[in-house]
Amino acid sequence: MFARKVAARLKPNSLTEFTNLMEHEILPWLRKQEGFLDLITLAAPDGLEVATISFWDHKGNAQAFNSGGYPEALKILEELLDGTPYVKTFEVLSSTLQRVAPPRPSLAENLAHQTDSAQPVSELQNCQPCNETIHTFPAL
Repeated sequence: MFARKVAARLKPNSLTEFTNLMEHEILPWLRKQEGFLDLITLAAPDGLEVATISFWDHKGNAQAFNSGGYPEALKILEELLDGTPYVKTFEVLSSTLQRVAPPRPSLAENLAHQTDSAQPVSELQNCQPCNETIHTFPAL
């Protein structure tokens, strides 16, 4: 696993807008990038300094993001930044963070799984793709 730390100074009173852009524009876009695993966003108590740590499956995917996606992310945030962000990369040696869970199936997928299954329908059942306990309903 590989990590990228980006530290930046924000213009005064821009932390709320920065947070909104990260949550609604950058994070959904990051989730579509090959090899992206997770993102931690940190802010200093005064709101003038932020840092993000992104986790990637392999160094190559992190480098691909750095050359292709990172400049686009900077364009989205440029009006909020006070100076050029500082970027440093790391190899992750160990972590206590939970492993990234596979995407959970939607309710429709859960229901389809139940109806396609040869198992008798019970009140509670484990969904095989995600091992999550789900409620089932008897057939009409």
